[in-house]
Amino acid sequence: MNRILLLIAMGAALMPLSSCNGMFGWIYDRPSSAVDFGFIDMDKATGKGTLYIDATSYTKWTYVDFQSATTDTTVLAADGSEDGDVPSWDFAIHRYDAKTNGGTVMETGFTSLDELVSSGKLPDGEWVADVWTDSTVTVDMSGMMDGNIVYAPSFYNAELSKWLNVDTSTMPPVYTLSGKVYILKTSDGRMAAIRLSNYMDESKVKGFMTVDFIYPLEL
Repeated sequence: MNRILLLIAMGAALMPLSSCNGMFGWIYDRPSSAVDFGFIDMDKATGKGTLYIDATSYTKWTYVDFQSATTDTTVLAADGSEDGDVPSWDFAIHRYDAKTNGGTVMETGFTSLDELVSSGKLPDGEWVADVWTDSTVTVDMSGMMDGNIVYAPSFYNAELSKWLNVDTSTMPPVYTLSGKVYILKTSDGRMAAIRLSNYMDESKVKGFMTVDFIYPLEL
């Protein structure tokens, strides 16, 4: 009987820790184990594919290169410096922020890649280039409760970053997928269609991004 009571007490003692972890889980995302990341699916005949990216870290950029179908990562410091150089890339993801390598992005009215392809033409829209910002790319949220958030200076593409809106006016924040297809035009004129279809893993941990794409996009 005493052993049973001891086990019950131990379980009760652990409950507050579990509750706290759930309460702040949207800040301190847990890594997913035994999962393939990067280009997990690609059909060369149609150009369609899927990227799966671990964007749970606030101090990491994930760089995507369509031509070689590879991804690479760097560690981002508060001063904007990174721990390595990626020689070839088309766009990059930090949490839900995005940037391009001298390219531009258009948000379309399409909500599926097939709709875009079926249209047979490039839609009308505004091509948006990256901007330099020192108040968008978050690298440290530990002081958030005291109103102290650390941002790193970086280039940032506001158009592609519209693929997920994070409303922090309420706690916990409200996440809303745009569901739209975005067209990336690289600095040398290549194009890719991109759509963020999910931002969580199977356990509902935020920061795991599923990106559907068509590359090269030829309309």
